[in-house]
Amino acid sequence: MTQAQFPDEQTEEGAFKRQNDAFRDWVTADKSSGYCAEKGRYHLYVSLACPWAHRTIIVRKLKGLEDVIGMTVVDPIRDDESGWAFREGPVHTKDPINGFQFLREAYLATDPHYRGRVTVPVLWDTNTKRIVSNSDDDLMRMLNSAFNQFTNENLDLYPEPQREEIDRLNEDIYENVNDGVYRAGFSTSQAIYESAVRRLFDALDRLESRLANQRYLFGPTPLESDWRLFVTLIRFDAVYHGHFKCNLRRIVDYPNLFGYIKDLYQHDGVAETVNFDHIKRHYYVTHHDINPTRIVPLGPEQDLWSPHGRDHLG
Repeated sequence: MTQAQFPDEQTEEGAFKRQNDAFRDWVTADKSSGYCAEKGRYHLYVSLACPWAHRTIIVRKLKGLEDVIGMTVVDPIRDDESGWAFREGPVHTKDPINGFQFLREAYLATDPHYRGRVTVPVLWDTNTKRIVSNSDDDLMRMLNSAFNQFTNENLDLYPEPQREEIDRLNEDIYENVNDGVYRAGFSTSQAIYESAVRRLFDALDRLESRLANQRYLFGPTPLESDWRLFVTLIRFDAVYHGHFKCNLRRIVDYPNLFGYIKDLYQHDGVAETVNFDHIKRHYYVTHHDINPTRIVPLGPEQDLWSPHGRDHLG
């Protein structure tokens, strides 16, 4: 069988099965969880390349929490042995909080017996010197509500009346799109690859239809599901279409989806969270089993600032 990118997360049949998040404590506005929301106490470790981390970067930006929760960006090139590294660069930096050289050190400081893959994002507690959470799902919701007392931004990405529907759509998007591109790209079986790709494009077709008569997934305002979808769509034509062989169609071939990602990209502050240099170098250089030459493609050219044409939709 072909060597898998992550052998510990590969089934005998050749399917990629993502590991579970290791740390899932919560920060709350009160002291009920043991981690109380405080200004300056918590720090995000992220990669600009990673879609899971990108979700938390966007919510931090939208909620106006940049002065409340610090953030450090890792090198987009992940080492085979040591994983995500803190190095000085134009955007990524050394770790100003703990002086860690590798993110793995944060995992081992929290659990000395940890042996799984080190992932981003990570929310670090500077008081207890440990990881609170490495679950992007949980972190999106913590950032959405737990720190409201420290921001003037009253945006709610997970409103109570729509939570059941949001959760249901999130599951479909995660299974078939967010993780679907990885299930295609990391598969080591032709049949499993084809199944993942067909499920992916079936889901994209459904989303294209859903967005035909409404501006965002739930109407006139982008909610949590929109940003969960956006981080995959913005990487699709640049990476997943070619690198992960998700090439039945491009996002630019979907009129509604392409207008939709331009609309979200042009949302206040969001474009500055998108770094195509980090995105492309991470995937094309790090996944050497998929791209052994480690050549990073120049394209595609995308005009994400052109009119999105979705203002008229409710």
